[in-house]
Amino acid sequence: MKKTQNFSPLLWLSFAAAALCVAPALQAQSAPAPATSSGNAQTSPAKRATGSTPEAAPQQIDRAKSYFHAAMADIYEEQAVNTGRPEYVGHAIEELKAALNADPGSAELNNDLADLYFRTGRVREAEATARGLLKTAPDNIDAHKMLGRIYLRQLGEAQNAVSSASPSGNVLDLAIAEFEKIVALEPADVEDRMVLGQLYTVKHEPKKAEEQFKTAQNIEPDSEEVVLNLARLYAESGDIEHAVKVIEAVPVSDRTSKMEFALGAAYDQLKRPKDAIAAYRRAADIEPGDLHTMNTLAQALFSDGQYDEALKAYRNLAQANPDDVNALIRISEILRRQGKYEDALATIRKAVKKDPNSLEAGYNEGLLLDVLGRYDEAAQEFEHMVDLTSHANGAYTAEEKNNRGVFLERLGAVYHEQNKTDQAIATYQKMIDLGGDQALRGYQGEVDTYRDAKMFDKAVEVSRKAVAADPENRDLKLMLAGELADQGKADEGLALAKGLLNNTEKDRIVWLTLAQMDTRLRRWKDAEEDLNKAEALTTNNMADRVYLLFLRGALAERQKHYEPAEQFFRQALDMNPTNAMVLNYLGFMLADKGTKLPEALKMIRKAVELDPMNGAYLDSLGWAYFKLGEYELAEENLREAVERDQTDPTVHDHLGDLYEKTGRIRLAAAQWELSIAEFSKSAPADVEPSEVAKVQHKLENARVKLAKEDSIAGPAKPE
Repeated sequence: MKKTQNFSPLLWLSFAAAALCVAPALQAQSAPAPATSSGNAQTSPAKRATGSTPEAAPQQIDRAKSYFHAAMADIYEEQAVNTGRPEYVGHAIEELKAALNADPGSAELNNDLADLYFRTGRVREAEATARGLLKTAPDNIDAHKMLGRIYLRQLGEAQNAVSSASPSGNVLDLAIAEFEKIVALEPADVEDRMVLGQLYTVKHEPKKAEEQFKTAQNIEPDSEEVVLNLARLYAESGDIEHAVKVIEAVPVSDRTSKMEFALGAAYDQLKRPKDAIAAYRRAADIEPGDLHTMNTLAQALFSDGQYDEALKAYRNLAQANPDDVNALIRISEILRRQGKYEDALATIRKAVKKDPNSLEAGYNEGLLLDVLGRYDEAAQEFEHMVDLTSHANGAYTAEEKNNRGVFLERLGAVYHEQNKTDQAIATYQKMIDLGGDQALRGYQGEVDTYRDAKMFDKAVEVSRKAVAADPENRDLKLMLAGELADQGKADEGLALAKGLLNNTEKDRIVWLTLAQMDTRLRRWKDAEEDLNKAEALTTNNMADRVYLLFLRGALAERQKHYEPAEQFFRQALDMNPTNAMVLNYLGFMLADKGTKLPEALKMIRKAVELDPMNGAYLDSLGWAYFKLGEYELAEENLREAVERDQTDPTVHDHLGDLYEKTGRIRLAAAQWELSIAEFSKSAPADVEPSEVAKVQHKLENARVKLAKEDSIAGPAKPE
């Protein structure tokens, strides 16, 4: 209703009185017009006063009086809008009732009253008024639309109960009944068919919903709402391909931004990233500056590994919305993946400054400090994140437990890298206290920490404790079985694992664990049989097949069957080119043999990019550079690997070789001594006697050289 300046209804009475004198003369000149079956809330008082229905019972009608009260209702409603005083609404309702008393058969007045009731929150009165009108005018479209609006509002407010003024039935059924009547009365109304289709969707009647959407599409083939609702119907039923076809059927030149966005989302679900990116780009071109589209496009580019393009997209997003902390986090993550660690750290600190309580920003800052080898600062940051997620009462939601578990796990890993065994164990214990999956990872963290500290009895003790705490957990029992086998109790460990076999699909993980145990025990034939049994239970799930191929490759490599090992690893990479574990293993194997070195280097660099804190991957990278004769880069990475894996004898051996090659025999000898010392403390499964013999031979030769140098030139200066 159009707003007017405030004025008192009393001042208008003189004008209304004059109108009363004119109205009878007008009636004498022309007969009242018959009522129509439709109208709206803003119909003029004169039209409403003459809108009686043919079905109304014969009785005396005072149209002048009806006109007067209808006009007064309009005035009071205007006053209510302009002043915000609710008493004027009550006056408007009373005036409409008075108008109806003067003209009881007026469909227009009934609809106006129902509409006013509805707009002022008196839904029951609105429903009763509309239903009362339908008793005498069952095809009155406005009354049906009013009831439809009432039931839609109730559905939106989750009031799915029986309506007090209507026949029994829930609100969804009542809404459907009204809109079925509406589309029957107005079959070309696209909007109402869309509503009915959506109601059928909620009712889980997809065929009826599809029928309404298709009818609407026939009326308006390129309607955005029609196309999107039909596509959504197919998507929600799992038919993503059909959803895509619905949108693709609209010419590109006629598609809206929302259509392209929905198409991109559908392509994402179909694992068609290039098509998804193209659709998101078109959406962004149609509606430049839309932040949601910009963010989704950037995320799609990032997920597809197009880091340079993703970086541009996120920087545009950050410029368009300087308060977007998430954009800064993603920029930092891309820079980290590109190896630009200092730039990544500077960016993430901007995000932390904008939102000091952002858990994701804090977590990424801790990761970058860890990558840069600034362990104390990393530990401090993760300690802060643990404090942020701490509750004094120890009560946590599932999400809070997950977040807290992630921060505790990273903090434990930093302590682990620093060889701060006691602090790492205490941190992992806090994960165990959280229970569930957090406890499982906490126990594994403790076992790994004790293993790397060469405290094998403690590793077995923790494994037994874990099984005692959760006797039904197969993963914990398999962890214990592996520890027992590695510590010289092979029969006990294998028996424990085999005892979990129960002729179900769950046997797959047991056979895979047995294969790893038998491989480490050098029981090659048994390991092969284990993998064959696991393969029989392996579905077409990509991750499962990649892992199986990885274990086959590792088994072949341990037996020095390098060609089949390479084939298995390459098959795995064909399925998943970004599997860091496979990239590292194959890259190191090729580099160690001195073959295909450029390709080996590329593989290992990719693995390090995916997991820059993995000491084993850094060692592989350093070794590849060493084989290529790039000794400066080799030393940089091998030294960092030693910092992260101080108890790994192979890492010390490789750094010793680098020092020898660059003429620093004394430093080489020191590293080989450390290698021999770590070999002596290692579990039998981690020791290859031939490798130990090689290191021992190099150390002895170095000692001879150093003795000769010292005898000729005297004690050497520190290198």
